[in-house]
Amino acid sequence: MAEEERDTERGSSMDSTESRWVFQEDEDESEIDEFDADLPMVDSEDEENGEQRLVRTGPRIDSFDVEALEVPGAHRNDYEDINMGKRIVLIFQTLGVVFGDVGTSPLYTFSVMFRKAPINGNEDILGALSLVLYTLILIPLLKYVLVVLWANDDGEGGTFALYSLICRNAKASLLPNQLASDARISGFRLKVPSPELERSLKIKERLETSLTLKKILLLLVLAGTSMVIANGVVTPAMSVLSSVNGLKVGVDAIKQDEVVMISIAFLIILFSLQKYGTSKMGLFVGPALFIWFCSLAGIGIYNLLKYDSSVLRAFNPIYIYYFFARNSTKAWYSLGGCLLCATGSEAMFADLCYFSVRSVQLTFLFLVLPCLMLGYLGQAAYLMENHADAGEAFFSSVPSGAFWPTLLIANIAALIASRAMTTATFSCIKQSTALGCFPRLKIIHTSRKFMGHIYIPVINWFLLAVSLVFVCSISSMDEIGNAYGIAELGVMMMTTILVTLVMLLIWQINIIIVLSFAVVFLGLELIFFSSVLWSVTDGSWIILVFAVIMFLIMFVWNYGSKLKYETEVKQKLSADLMRELGCNLGTIRAPGIGLLYNELVKGIPGIFGHFLTTLPAIHSMIIFVSIKYVPVPMVPQSERFLFRRVCQKSYHIFRCIARYGYKDVRKENHQTFEQLLMESLEKFIRREAQERSLESDGDDDSNSEDEYSGTRVLIAPNGSVYSLGVPLLADFTETSIPAFEATTSEDVNSQSSNAPVLDAEQTLERELSFIRKAKESGVVYLVGHGDIRARKDSWFVKKLVINYFYAFLRKNCRRGIANLSVPHSHLMQVGMTYMV
Repeated sequence: MAEEERDTERGSSMDSTESRWVFQEDEDESEIDEFDADLPMVDSEDEENGEQRLVRTGPRIDSFDVEALEVPGAHRNDYEDINMGKRIVLIFQTLGVVFGDVGTSPLYTFSVMFRKAPINGNEDILGALSLVLYTLILIPLLKYVLVVLWANDDGEGGTFALYSLICRNAKASLLPNQLASDARISGFRLKVPSPELERSLKIKERLETSLTLKKILLLLVLAGTSMVIANGVVTPAMSVLSSVNGLKVGVDAIKQDEVVMISIAFLIILFSLQKYGTSKMGLFVGPALFIWFCSLAGIGIYNLLKYDSSVLRAFNPIYIYYFFARNSTKAWYSLGGCLLCATGSEAMFADLCYFSVRSVQLTFLFLVLPCLMLGYLGQAAYLMENHADAGEAFFSSVPSGAFWPTLLIANIAALIASRAMTTATFSCIKQSTALGCFPRLKIIHTSRKFMGHIYIPVINWFLLAVSLVFVCSISSMDEIGNAYGIAELGVMMMTTILVTLVMLLIWQINIIIVLSFAVVFLGLELIFFSSVLWSVTDGSWIILVFAVIMFLIMFVWNYGSKLKYETEVKQKLSADLMRELGCNLGTIRAPGIGLLYNELVKGIPGIFGHFLTTLPAIHSMIIFVSIKYVPVPMVPQSERFLFRRVCQKSYHIFRCIARYGYKDVRKENHQTFEQLLMESLEKFIRREAQERSLESDGDDDSNSEDEYSGTRVLIAPNGSVYSLGVPLLADFTETSIPAFEATTSEDVNSQSSNAPVLDAEQTLERELSFIRKAKESGVVYLVGHGDIRARKDSWFVKKLVINYFYAFLRKNCRRGIANLSVPHSHLMQVGMTYMV
């Protein structure tokens, strides 16, 4: 194993000339890595050969990828090789992107708490402060910073990153396009120790064999992601509205309507600046947020010294008990407000793709957490002598001489805080799109260096519109705070469940530690959740409705995509039909190369039969290109593409599977793409010829074709019967030199049936020459759009979901061909509808 890993590591960074020879049983085709680039076999649905063959595995073919923004083949962290100066810049960017949400929580936490549980004495202030302090310690610090951040998927955080991590260790994905070769991607290897414990294997086996558990897991992930998107709506509304509310403290003439209008203007400015990217905006607003945290600490220390430093007693948790004993039900209501101090905890994890784990941990531990605690201690010290100001606790506690500068920096910090969940939403939607759970959208990469920095225009303006509606319809801080708690707790609970599964399945740590984590944090979150749900009828139900809508969109897209793929698998063309049609496929083979894009990763796509029956001619060379996303953040360039020959050599049909991780960038120029494709294909053919010459059994698949004449009938996947009127070319014995090759290569003379057999080297050069000639004739992109419709005898719900909801999403989503800048003159599209 160690030798194999070293070979893989070398192969990911350079062209390795080393290879390994292993014996391979051909008893079961499913056991063979069907799309391994190192096994140049032909597709066959019915071949069963029990013989043992000596095959060579080893150097993978070079990638013809032009993406990943020129990242080296080996997968690595973007933040490993940076100097001290850049680390300081990174800290400021971390402040500006990750901690804006949790950093602005002192603006509204005590205000919401004491509206639900009015102050009846100083004991209530100490109890509420103790609740806030220990909530900060338990949820953001212990749960997220010390545990959850380590459950990242190679630097990627969020619910879908956890899901991909689980799917990489157990076959939990519902989409049936997994390949054995996917497990050989170097990104599939975990960096954490994983001894083969009996408990982990039982969990893995149970998860892989139970369709119900797979569906439950997916539903949990979709629910968590919908709550993240809901957070992206309510966070800007809460942060901006609470900061602008400070005007009512400084200016008596300001009314609530004016506060709402100013908040709307700020929200429009905020979302308009989002397109400038995380790096630029993070560096710009980072120093501003640093000043904000220093202001929190400074105001807190001032109030502690001026009013009452005895609030430090709140670190004794006994005051939590006294708080509940004095207020009972009202104290339970106030838990929803207390949770607001931990809002932004999920953003630390979801925004992890923008920064390193260590930078987030150190910044929170040594700057964010101390400043937050000092800020809350200062507010509590002020309220000990000013109970009447509890409704606007923060701005009332600011010294009069520093009020206007603090109000200015608070509004800037609120705008920054709103970006934390917006960027987290972008990240989660990109992950869910790559894993087939969200319609494809245009994604703009805003950084040339860091690949996780993205911007999704449609989602950005959609969040803005919903946020404006939210602010206009619910202007009460209590109602918005309750909605905020619902969205935050929903994703927190999903994260706790998924991290618990990661602990059991992947980390394989002591069961006592796992149970302690699940019981403590899930129990705590359920208590908070019961508090916010009790007040859901006050208007905060709107956020639940929004989350349900987003959940249904993701569920319908995943369900339709899965159903469509399964249908294409069932209706793929058989290898027997291809053999019967012959090397000319029952039609005329015109010079050129056709790249047929299809989602099928195994077998001959049924849409190809539609091309044969609707076009008068087909290109002399066909390459089935399938773009597939695998549950890893990035696929190294050397492992991205797999080639395989379809049918015999004379057919000149190949399959290419392009594997992408959910962090991979796809920015392809079609001319460069075509050039690298041809270079990679030539390398594949050269290695194929070399391996065949070294095979010990001397097998050769270039056998004579059977002779056919007359017309043939092709049954399309939709059941229609087509007559192919073009007679098939016969009278050909040497299949390594097809009939149409003579018409596309001037240096090839017509050959008779008794022509001598060319040796291997000449055959190789002739095929390479044929490929070059076909390339010179032009490359055409053949795109097959497969749609699905529910059968007439289907249930009403299924008809509604497939024929209307899924069809609407598919019609309005971004087509896969949009990622290639292909001129219309090089593009040919054919649609096909499957009845499911």
